[in-house]
Amino acid sequence: MSKNQNTLMGWIDDRLPVTQTYEKHMSKYYAPKNFNFWYFFGVLSMLMLANQILTGIWLTMNYVPSAEGAFASVEYIMRDVEWGWLLRYMHSTGATFFFIAVYLHMMRAVLYGSYQKPRELIWIFGMLIYLALMAEAFMGYVLPWGQMSYWGAQVIISLFSVLPYGDALTEWIRGDFLISGATLNRFFALHVIAVPLVLVMLVVLHLLALHEVGSNNPDGVDIKKLKDENGKPLDGVPFHPYYTVHDMVGIVVFLMIFCTVMFFFPEGNGFMLEYANFEPANGLKTPEHIAPVWYFGSFYSILRAFPDKVLGVIAMAAAIAILFVLPWLDRSPVKSWRYKGWISKIFILVFAVTFVLLTWLGTQPATGVNLILARVGTAIYFAFFVLMPFYSSMEKTKPVPERVTGGH
Repeated sequence: MSKNQNTLMGWIDDRLPVTQTYEKHMSKYYAPKNFNFWYFFGVLSMLMLANQILTGIWLTMNYVPSAEGAFASVEYIMRDVEWGWLLRYMHSTGATFFFIAVYLHMMRAVLYGSYQKPRELIWIFGMLIYLALMAEAFMGYVLPWGQMSYWGAQVIISLFSVLPYGDALTEWIRGDFLISGATLNRFFALHVIAVPLVLVMLVVLHLLALHEVGSNNPDGVDIKKLKDENGKPLDGVPFHPYYTVHDMVGIVVFLMIFCTVMFFFPEGNGFMLEYANFEPANGLKTPEHIAPVWYFGSFYSILRAFPDKVLGVIAMAAAIAILFVLPWLDRSPVKSWRYKGWISKIFILVFAVTFVLLTWLGTQPATGVNLILARVGTAIYFAFFVLMPFYSSMEKTKPVPERVTGGH
């Protein structure tokens, strides 16, 4: 029986371990006390996931998933539904900020070696979340049924034609011989129900795996090694209330930036809501420049860097797949870049700049200098991973401290 057996909570705990779960994952989960700015982006990613789900539910109440009604229903939401414009902009701006938070969260893992043993499974779940997020964003992008929605879907779905039985596969994905209302309808079902369920499940697994082995920190030091007489880590603090309060600061600042963009720059100068998407989908009129939303830009640049379509698709798939094996490519004896050699530091910085450049190039026409830069960027992108087993194992590293440095 529970020690709180005379209370309502005790009655519930005897039947469902609510208090035990809360203690394991919040009040008695010890996190390193030296978390810095980079550790905000995990909770900010979860905040954006909640935003997308909640605003998405409200948007579906007025959205019509048909070729005839989709574009008009979005216009109806924007013009006639009370606060509809706010919900729509919260959702579209939320997609951009979700990817910003996820990319910075992934960068944190690269900087501090958060994918190294024993956290390989956390990284793999994180990468599966990223894949599901890309699928979710792509299918959501088709739903407004504007020009860029239609032609973006045309380009992406046509990539599957390079696979064996490609023509049959693309027809099966579309549900028709061309992009049509059937495509829109199935993408709506996947975007609203199937992929969010997978996303939430993966996030839960990601957190369970994290709390099983414990959080990494900027020093890459295992805080479980040094404990006091009560078995509590000397360099750890309970996640609640310390980090729940601490994270509120990051959340407030993040929401201030989010609201500024949403209220004053919701289109993001065409980067977040393309101007071509304010025209209804027309299969007979191709936009002057077909480009994905910025968060797919890097992989789209890699795709276009190759003159051969098959090679481009293989390279784009490889660029995503290679991320999954990152924990086994890094042979460095230390986790954090603070203690890695200068070669690793240069590679990480060059990789970050290259990724940003490729992302921008993906939104620009693939001509002249842009194409040359995309090819150079693609070579650097793959060199970072392919050469990692060599430069990470050969370079001289600094000694790692026994205990964490800094902290509260």
